[in-house]
Amino acid sequence: MTSPRTRSPRLLALTGVVAAGLLLSGCSATNPLTTQDEYSASDGVRVTLGDVRASNLLVLSAAEGEIGVLHGALINDGDQDETVTLTFEGAEPTTVELPGGATVLLDGSDDEGHADVPVDAVAAPPGGTVPLTVATASSGAQTLEVPVLDGTLPEYAGALPTATPTPTPEPTPAVTEAVPGAEPTPSPTAEG
Repeated sequence: MTSPRTRSPRLLALTGVVAAGLLLSGCSATNPLTTQDEYSASDGVRVTLGDVRASNLLVLSAAEGEIGVLHGALINDGDQDETVTLTFEGAEPTTVELPGGATVLLDGSDDEGHADVPVDAVAAPPGGTVPLTVATASSGAQTLEVPVLDGTLPEYAGALPTATPTPTPEPTPAVTEAVPGAEPTPSPTAEG
């Protein structure tokens, strides 16, 4: 008669390691890895047209109907210079020159490496979206819904566009020619 053998501790440990490995690898075998998916990791949206990427696009504005400014970045991953055209629905297009291998920040500034893309009257309130068409000559165009944000979040409070005040013309005093021997006439004043 044969007697049952006891399992060696090494065999039991190896069996446990193999079972744990199969158990842990089962999740990635049946579910795609989300870290491999491209997504907008911030408040804005993104689009890719050939070698040009538009990243974290959003509009900052105080309210619907007020002025706004497009924020985000344009990145050229290619060697060739590109012209990117940005068009909000019902507005004139804005073109941005994007050198090969360069990044241009969209932040309301005209400094080198930055671009100003203003919006005369934002068509949605903060929390809504507005359509923006991004186009390049080499890769076509794509329209996407860009979120509108205001200064509620502290990181955007200082970046809200403000209307440039129109200077008020100063009144010019009336000039009267002096007639020799005539008494000066007082100018009329409003009483009230």
